[in-house]
Amino acid sequence: MAKEHVGSPKYHLMEARKGHVTRLLAVSGLFTLFYILGAWQSSTIAPTTNTEFTNKVACDKTSDKAAGSLSSRTSSPSSDPLDFDSHHQLIVEDPHLPEFPPCNMSYSEYTPCQDTSRGNEFDREMLKYRERHCPSKEELLRCLIPAPPKYKLPFKWPKSRDYAWYDNIPHKELSIEKDRQNWIKVEGDRFRFPGGGTMFRYGADSYIDDINELIPLSNGTIRTTIDTGCGVASWGAYLLKRDIITMSFAPRDTHEAQVWFALERGVPAMIGIMGSQRLPYPARAFDMAHCARCLIPWSKYGGLYLIEVDRVLRPGGYWILSGPPIQFRKLWRGWDRSREELKHEQEDIEDVAKRLCWKKVIEKDALAVWQKPINHIDCIKTKKKHHKPLICKSGNADEAWYKDLEGCITPLPEVSRQDEVSGGALEKWPARAMAVPPRISNNFVREITEEKFQRDNEIWKERVTQYNRIVTALPQGRYRNILDMNAYLGGFSAALMKYPVWVMNVVPVNIQPDTLGIIYERGFVGVYHDWCEAFSTYPRTYDLIHADGVFSMYQDRCDITDILLEMDRILRPEGTVVFRDEPDLIRKIKSIAERMRWNTKTVDPESEPHNGEKILVAIKTYWTGEANEERNHTKPN
Repeated sequence: MAKEHVGSPKYHLMEARKGHVTRLLAVSGLFTLFYILGAWQSSTIAPTTNTEFTNKVACDKTSDKAAGSLSSRTSSPSSDPLDFDSHHQLIVEDPHLPEFPPCNMSYSEYTPCQDTSRGNEFDREMLKYRERHCPSKEELLRCLIPAPPKYKLPFKWPKSRDYAWYDNIPHKELSIEKDRQNWIKVEGDRFRFPGGGTMFRYGADSYIDDINELIPLSNGTIRTTIDTGCGVASWGAYLLKRDIITMSFAPRDTHEAQVWFALERGVPAMIGIMGSQRLPYPARAFDMAHCARCLIPWSKYGGLYLIEVDRVLRPGGYWILSGPPIQFRKLWRGWDRSREELKHEQEDIEDVAKRLCWKKVIEKDALAVWQKPINHIDCIKTKKKHHKPLICKSGNADEAWYKDLEGCITPLPEVSRQDEVSGGALEKWPARAMAVPPRISNNFVREITEEKFQRDNEIWKERVTQYNRIVTALPQGRYRNILDMNAYLGGFSAALMKYPVWVMNVVPVNIQPDTLGIIYERGFVGVYHDWCEAFSTYPRTYDLIHADGVFSMYQDRCDITDILLEMDRILRPEGTVVFRDEPDLIRKIKSIAERMRWNTKTVDPESEPHNGEKILVAIKTYWTGEANEERNHTKPN
């Protein structure tokens, strides 16, 4: 259940700092004065260098390797190295902060808010027991989640789409249960993903070709999609080569580790379920939604789940259903269900779709496609005939964090003509990424102007240029999965488009303005989240985590140590975190991070050395749990 946290988050860091410039200039002047006096008194003191940084942090063989790696990553490729050292750095050494021990190996696959033992205490109606149920403050672990003993860094993209190391996710269950459907195969020391699925055992490519014959997948009109009950996300994996990005989700259930496999492959995915609450995405987010025998009871509860799909679908968006009950007249014998039962199910789905004002585009073989209207002009008229579900009269359509499902249709923005797209038409991809989103041009998001949007793009273009120098694994193609903890307008994601990466753009809940809808209108994917709680993912699933102003936002709401430990849980060994925050917080983060087996280095920001922020680059060292450690279930102290 949702937790209440004391205090409220601060607004985006860029906006919050404007009033501090004068004060910071004065402080900088004092720093300069004392620096000159210090240099006059002792000429032997020098700024920290890369070499000193490496020698100070390394303390064992593993740390030596990671520290050396960091040293190489923070050097410039030019003949005259750029100076990224922080010149007014205050080193804080607090001997009272504890070293964080490794957790017991029984926690190697720990997902705090989807822990099955905790979930089993909740109601099974509407699968509430598989929803997020997070530990209390007293239950939070203060230890480091260990990687399995033979853990290897994942294959680089695009090879990772087809292969993963067995030792990283040692689960053979799906390879046995889904053997005939070609989800996943075990081949020696690795898994192979043939691209099959429950409804496309001969491969996702041919299945996608079949869909492309029914609706346009290749002209840039469809960019963002959602796959409900995704399996190992082969559908989303094979859509990527068509420049379509999919938010795949599935619960942590008897199909052990399906979402984990997706992320290990380098495919966007998260743990989630269609239960009693809204999906954590804004309204009008996706161009297409997909269900391939996903076992969701679409017509049950008055069509509540289809009503939720309607909320997150963009005007004119498509819903694709393949498998039972589609074409039951021809296919019912192979589905282990009676023809009469399947007939009633399809009739009920057709009825709910009609009441949502959807138009059925086509039904061919085991595929059926419906389309949401581009506006509600005609829908309002049909409500006189099909009263339920009614159109919602009030409420925030984008509110989606621990928000119960509603049995009414989310209203679309008003239009004046029948051929006008509610909320504004979008550019085709890739122009969509840099075009001004309709939510900005139509003033749907207060405080965000076109000028702010363009300026934000320029800022992140410059910042990513610096990141290339201090996080060299990025331009080398070694990183694939990236998490932006405070994505704002998606400028960081846009600046990374030329790299073989994808970004999970997180917009923290309860802050204003709410910008996740803007990010989706740019053709990127993301999610709402409260960083006082654990993220809906498995351990070791992200290569790079970006934290811009996150700790300023949360320092008065929850313990930042718990946020850092959660970051460590989801970061892969030898993965990188880039922090941008106030200098005092950066120092505090640094002192905690170095007790988490992270190597750190503080650097000055790009061309704004006096804007009141510092950058901390941290690399998680490679280490694993012990092979002979007893796997018990006693929680560490």
